[in-house]
Amino acid sequence: MSICSLRKRPFVPIVAEKPDETSSRALAPRLQRARGTGSLTTLQRAGATRLATLYQDGCAKIRLPNTHSPAMEAVLINTAGGLTGGDHMQWSAELAPQGRMVLTTQACERIYRSIGGPATIETRLAVGAGAHLDWLPQETILFAASQLDRRIHIDLAEGASLTAMEAVLLGREAMGEIALDARLRDNWRIHRNGTLIHAEATRLDGTAAERDGLSLLAGRRAFATLLHIAPSADRCAAMLTRLRPLLPQDSRIAASANGERLVVRALASTGLALRRLIVPVLAELSGAGTLPRLWHL
Repeated sequence: MSICSLRKRPFVPIVAEKPDETSSRALAPRLQRARGTGSLTTLQRAGATRLATLYQDGCAKIRLPNTHSPAMEAVLINTAGGLTGGDHMQWSAELAPQGRMVLTTQACERIYRSIGGPATIETRLAVGAGAHLDWLPQETILFAASQLDRRIHIDLAEGASLTAMEAVLLGREAMGEIALDARLRDNWRIHRNGTLIHAEATRLDGTAAERDGLSLLAGRRAFATLLHIAPSADRCAAMLTRLRPLLPQDSRIAASANGERLVVRALASTGLALRRLIVPVLAELSGAGTLPRLWHL
């Protein structure tokens, strides 16, 4: 018989390796996010504006309802039903010279609670020489703890005109929601022939001072900005004269003109009250002479 000797091996403790940040991110679940891109271009045919090209991808859809106007109407639709943190929508349109077009949305855009970063909406519009564009999306509703980063870039050619409107509702009125912690970044840039003619930025950080300040929201939860760019300063001044009788003296709505720009600001306690303020103004400023059917209450 042979006897085998056993040699002792040194004890080596097993230490669990700490995962690095890269591997942690790789293991973290990726949340589904909404992505959408929609664009269109137009041409002039027999004195009316017609569709030239149409592109839609993801949750962005565009529909062209029949109208009895020479202006073309396009309805922008987000089939995702709303946006939350990390979602990204892109809209663009190019209007041919001498054209007439109305861009609106099928319903109010809803911005839901975010668990990481803002939802982003980017809009780029180009208006040809002598053409008129109405940018009339329905209201954006900011839910509690929502975040939105919205950017609007519009290029106007010589003699082009524009009516643009954005309205925001803070929280759901029927639910008694005030959405005090909702956050908004809204940036507008308007150029004519490559020169910046209008710029503004709105920021809401969810503070009581913003909601209650007399120079800010003054306790209101619905607000809107309407911008009209006329072909000339004289026509802009004439438009302001026509608008003044439409502005109720006992409401928080006011208009001012500076050169070719006319700006209307409105505040209201509810979305319905806000619509009653701005609908007569929009009807007057609209190049089509009327609002889209989707806007009628």
